[in-house]
Amino acid sequence: MSALPNAPACERNREPILGVLRRHFADRHDVLEIGSGTGQHAVHFAAAMPWLRWQCSDRADNLPGIGAWLEHAALANTPAAVELDVARGPWPRSDAGDGRFDAAFSANTLHIMGWPQVEAFFAGLDDALAGDATLAVYGPFNYRGDYTSDSNREFDAWLKARDPQSAIRDFEAVDTLAQGIGLRLVEDVAMPANNRCLVWRRAAGPR
Repeated sequence: MSALPNAPACERNREPILGVLRRHFADRHDVLEIGSGTGQHAVHFAAAMPWLRWQCSDRADNLPGIGAWLEHAALANTPAAVELDVARGPWPRSDAGDGRFDAAFSANTLHIMGWPQVEAFFAGLDDALAGDATLAVYGPFNYRGDYTSDSNREFDAWLKARDPQSAIRDFEAVDTLAQGIGLRLVEDVAMPANNRCLVWRRAAGPR
């Protein structure tokens, strides 16, 4: 079996995130995780919420590491990870009757993507999510165009120095994209290390 990749941040933030997901995914069945990274979040959340089918996805380079974690955990509710580049697709389909997921989760992705990829993220979710779906996104956000902490300001400078397309996103701009696909914010939770967990839900009905 391949060595298990390890992201220390996943170990630190998984319990606070799980507390939010337990509330909002309690009535969900089929979750698409976008940008599963190492796979650590997936196995932790899938083990803690066995009523969910947790579908990992990421770019091809990350799939071996995710696969190693899924194999190591050997959970019944984690199918093999699938390749997904949000800008190119194709987006995976659920095993549900209409092929759409009733939930999606993504952690620490929107500030890594360029803004066109953030727009593609929501455009892809428009068809991938069911009419009453829930979306949870974890990471740092700015509010009213300003940083929430000095550490986030420093982190944003580091991101942009590494890749000018990366940046901490403005909550208002992201929420506008979410509203554009029928999602309405239901909770904005303060998390450790100046992060947030944003949760949106669609009104029930066909898409």
